Amino acid sequence: MLTFEDYEYTRPSIEKLQTEFKTALTQFEQSSSFEDQSKIIEHINQLTSDYSTQENIMYIRSSIDTNDIFYQDERDYFDEIGPQFQALQSDYYKSLIASPFRSQLEDKWGAQLFHLAENAIRSYSDEVLPLLQDENKLISEYSKLVASAQIPFQGETLTLAQLGPFKESLDRAVRKDAMNATADFFASHEEKFDEIFDRLVAVRHKIATALGFTNFTELGYIRMDRIGYDTDMVEDFRKQIRMHVVPLTEKIRGMQSRRIGISQMKFYDEPLQYPEGNPKPKGTPEWIIENGQKMYSELSRETGRFFDYMKRKNLLDLVAKKGKEAGGYCTFIDNYDSPFIFSNFNGTSGDIDVLTHEAGHAFQVYSSRSIGIPEYIWPTTEAAEIHSMSMEFFTWFWMDRFFGTDADRYRYAHLLEGVLFLPYGVAVDEFQQRIYDHPELTPAERKAVWKDLEATYLPKRDYDGHPYLEQGGFWQRQGHIYEVPFYYIDYAFAQICAFQFWQRSLEDFDDAWSDYLALCQLGGSKSFLELVETAHLKSPFEEGTIESIMDFISKWMVDHKIY
Repeated sequence: MLTFEDYEYTRPSIEKLQTEFKTALTQFEQSSSFEDQSKIIEHINQLTSDYSTQENIMYIRSSIDTNDIFYQDERDYFDEIGPQFQALQSDYYKSLIASPFRSQLEDKWGAQLFHLAENAIRSYSDEVLPLLQDENKLISEYSKLVASAQIPFQGETLTLAQLGPFKESLDRAVRKDAMNATADFFASHEEKFDEIFDRLVAVRHKIATALGFTNFTELGYIRMDRIGYDTDMVEDFRKQIRMHVVPLTEKIRGMQSRRIGISQMKFYDEPLQYPEGNPKPKGTPEWIIENGQKMYSELSRETGRFFDYMKRKNLLDLVAKKGKEAGGYCTFIDNYDSPFIFSNFNGTSGDIDVLTHEAGHAFQVYSSRSIGIPEYIWPTTEAAEIHSMSMEFFTWFWMDRFFGTDADRYRYAHLLEGVLFLPYGVAVDEFQQRIYDHPELTPAERKAVWKDLEATYLPKRDYDGHPYLEQGGFWQRQGHIYEVPFYYIDYAFAQICAFQFWQRSLEDFDDAWSDYLALCQLGGSKSFLELVETAHLKSPFEEGTIESIMDFISKWMVDHKIY
């Protein structure tokens, strides 16, 4: 049996790919029947899967060990050839939408493929290829800089992820020192982070204007495949968050302050939920995985088989270590039918959040891996986050396995963290829109924009005089802003959907799970709003959806108050 260590990596030749793609496209354009074109689409799909397989093996191994020179060099290589492969896909999509057999192809392959194709065409031209390469290099530069963090703390040298447990310490001085240590790392590299972002904004604006857009905001929506909604609808969503969520978060922070006995909450107090300490998993990473396997086997037959597959093939790299990139993700290795989960376990409840969140992604892609169309293995990102965030709630009923008598406290804190996230999530999105609408802003002016947004969405946050944070530098730790612009609000859209699955699971678990399972199996074959409707959820944009959910959560908080 092959495991991840056995998966073969071979650097793809871009020249060979270009030849094979061009030959296939010539045949496609000269085909005289729908059946012939469908066969060529299958061949192109395999070429795409071959490329994606090698790219993802490279990405996983380079992020597990940023000191591995071979895979860092390969990452640089993909930064160069990625836009060239994008050019090949753009050519394919142009031929696809121009096909005289388009209606028959849509019937077989689905309309969503053609929506995605149109967006891909609009977001690329040969003119911007060198700019896309520059953008990729800057993104990698940011990732490597963050991963390089080696922070002296209490006689040890720690990564950013390894500082996590100290940020939840019962000792307020330790919490403060740990939070300040993170902020100090970013502050010490502030000029470099400013420079990287300054160059990213400039190159993205150039790409957008070269493609005929007014600014990168317009292009960013196309890149993110915002199908069926626009900036006006997103602004209305942010307005609903300001109206119905921000007041509730202020109430939640007030309750937390009283609960932990702090009269004036500082930013380093926010991670501590309970006076006796936050709930923590009661065992080692190996114990967590073992209990995760039992949990998923009990949740459903499908999830049991899925997790057995992941564990058997070593498709989990979960523990924080030196040289490992920060954060967590799930990706998919096409030709091996393998999801892969990457994270940084550090002994906090976040380890369980990762086990459920990233496993939600992995279960979805495992469920749709045989769909036969590379574009449909994953949904668009806002839909993909429904699977991950909802899995966090469907597994609530098994939290006693990990937290014992602290399970109720975990569930209570987990729900409230979901609410507290929403204003921050939309603040990140509005920050990006303001920045890309005004690319001429200086680094200092960008930080002033962030401070203004904090006053709106996080009005109670107090940085206790830390100069870097007081001047508006907090956003620089949010990798999505650098790496995947306009992604972050997807978590907010999905959180509203996940809250609905949570509410339904409390009322009729089997019915809610049935819809969730069907949603996972659809993969990306429909747009976000179509998937939401199929899962019998209310659209996050629908007037009253957010207000209704917040009312339900408020009542639940009263009924299940821990203190």
